[in-house]
Amino acid sequence: MVPVMLRRYGDLTRVALARYLAPREPHRHLYALVADYPRRGGRMMRPTLCIATARLFGAAAEEAAGAAVGLELLHNAFLVHDDVEDESEARRGGPTLHATHGTAVAVNTGDALILLGLRALMDTRATIGPRLALRLLEDAERMGRESVEGQAMELGWRRDVALRLGDAEYFAMVLKKTCWYTTIFPSRAGALIGTRSEENLDRFIRFGFFLGVAFQIQDDVLNLVGNEAAYGKELDGDIREGKRTLMLLHLMREAGDAERDRLAAFLALPRAARDDEDVRWVRDRMLARGSVDYARTVAHALAGAAREECVRLYAGMPDSEDRRFVEELPAWVIRRA
Repeated sequence: MVPVMLRRYGDLTRVALARYLAPREPHRHLYALVADYPRRGGRMMRPTLCIATARLFGAAAEEAAGAAVGLELLHNAFLVHDDVEDESEARRGGPTLHATHGTAVAVNTGDALILLGLRALMDTRATIGPRLALRLLEDAERMGRESVEGQAMELGWRRDVALRLGDAEYFAMVLKKTCWYTTIFPSRAGALIGTRSEENLDRFIRFGFFLGVAFQIQDDVLNLVGNEAAYGKELDGDIREGKRTLMLLHLMREAGDAERDRLAAFLALPRAARDDEDVRWVRDRMLARGSVDYARTVAHALAGAAREECVRLYAGMPDSEDRRFVEELPAWVIRRA
């Protein structure tokens, strides 16, 4: 069910998205680049969750398409900026925007994607009315604020060479950085559109937290052991960037003294100075110390909690393809390659 709905609502979103990606001037230096990441593809999980939730609460798919477009544009803006901040080399099977066009151009393109995303959310006035459109924008502002706060935590840990972090701190960072724009806001936006009410939106935070953290941990695992062609980014990139993944935190706890000293020295280096041999050593230590298995176990537990929370949220609602999609999503985030 999940792949079917991702294609269906993903295609709907792409059609609506085309309006915002239409060629205009300055084309070469801005709008051609704005369209780059969105046209590379992507699973469309966020807009599909938004549309499916809206449908569950009684809206037509087309009524939620504008919010889905805004969400997808903001998602791509975050990707462009994240790639600059992480010094990433690949995205969705191709070189990152800053690697091809330079940092300044990439940052400006990300800014433009943010503005287009806000424009798409404002344009929902035509389908859901000005009151709900304003509420949608207010929720988008909270989502953006939570996301940049989470990014600040992660970047700060890397800058400060933080070595003593617990799982709870990782979960708090992922709640902000990943969950709010990947699972919480899409659910809240869909419910807002479907119910035509802004009440009780906080009920989606627990579901979004469990699902979003499971999604992020699985993404981190795939960065180590996934199929590079399917994954779309450079394997082991998280290690090279010094990201504080759940696997890295586990390794810091489980490593012997000599290993911990070498790991600390590795993390103190700038990204460009972390060579392939050291990256492979960190990856091998994660596998040998059970860090990857530990992360998988945690991700499965969180996915199970997300499933239980989903059943509670939608208890009593009639069976439908949209309900089955949302209920099957926790298992899918773990299975995806």
